[in-house]
Amino acid sequence: MKHLITWGRQPAYALLIGVLLAACSHREENAYQGYIEGEFVYLGSSQAGKLVQLQVARGQTVKADAPLFALDSVDETAALQQAQQQLAAARSQLVDIQTGKRVPEVNVNRAQLAQATANARKAALQLVRDEAQYNAGGISKAQLDDSRANADATSAQVRELTSQVEVARLPARSQQITAQQAQVAAAEAVVAQVQWKLDQKRVTAPADGLVYDTLYRSGEWVPAGNPVVQMLPPQNIKVRFFVPETLVGTLAPGREVSIHCDGCAADLPAKITYVSSKAEYTPPVIYSNENRAKLVFMIEAHTAVADATKLHPGQPVAVVLK
Repeated sequence: MKHLITWGRQPAYALLIGVLLAACSHREENAYQGYIEGEFVYLGSSQAGKLVQLQVARGQTVKADAPLFALDSVDETAALQQAQQQLAAARSQLVDIQTGKRVPEVNVNRAQLAQATANARKAALQLVRDEAQYNAGGISKAQLDDSRANADATSAQVRELTSQVEVARLPARSQQITAQQAQVAAAEAVVAQVQWKLDQKRVTAPADGLVYDTLYRSGEWVPAGNPVVQMLPPQNIKVRFFVPETLVGTLAPGREVSIHCDGCAADLPAKITYVSSKAEYTPPVIYSNENRAKLVFMIEAHTAVADATKLHPGQPVAVVLK
C-alpha cells in the first residue's frame, strides 16, 4: 500500500509506465488476459493391492478403454473359482430335484412291483383253492385264514410299490424347488460380487485423453481408492479469464470468443460456458465507490475438443470477445 500511495503522488511516472505496458502488450479491443485450466481425472481402484502392471507413461495419449494399470489379483481369482464351483453345484442340485429319481432307480422300483404283482397273483389263486378245500372239509379254518391274510398282504405290497413308482417319477415338492432356486440365486450373487472385485484390479481409460502423470511405480503397494494415473481428457481443458464488472452483464454462456496464445499457429475459437456470479478484486485494493472498476468476474470458455489438445494447463492466453 505504501508503494501505491507513492505512485498516486507521481502521476507522470504512473502514466509513463502505463504507456509502456500498453505499447508492449498491443492488446486488442475487448481482449482480456486469462490462463488455461485443466480438470484432471484421478484414476484408482476401489481395491487395495500391489501394482503389478503400469501400462502407460506420463505424456502418453491414450484412447478410451485402453488399459492403464493392474493390481495383483491372486486372491480374487481364487475366490472367483470357488464361487463358480459353488454355483455349478447349486444348479446341478436344482436340476436333480426337478427331474425326480434316475431311470435305473425307477427301474428297480418297477422290478420290485412286478415281483410283488406275481406274488399277489399266486396268493390269490392259493386263496381260491383253500376256500374250496375248506368247504369240502379238507383243511382247517386256521389254514384258510392264513391263506386269506397272505393274499391281503401281497395285494397291499402291490399297491405300495405302485405308489413308489409313481412318486419316483415326480420332481421334488415345490417348496424344496423354491428353496434350491434361492440357493442358486445366492450363489450367482456371490459370483457377481467376486467378479466385480476382480475387475476392479484392472483399470482402463474412461475416455480419450492425455496421461498427465503417474503417481505409483510397479511393485509399490496401492491403498484402496488412491489414484495411480492422473488423466486430462481434452474436453476438460478450458480457459479462464476475467472481465470488469461493467462488462459481465453482457456476457452469457454460448457467446463466442477467440483465444490467442504465444506459439499458436492461429487463434482458437471458443464459447463461453460459465459466468461467475461472484465478484473478485484485482489486488491490492480496498473496495470503495472510487475503485469499483477494480471488481472483476471470472469467465470460463471451452474450445472444440480437437483444438483443446493445443492448449496446456497454466498457459497464459488472451481472450478476445466477439
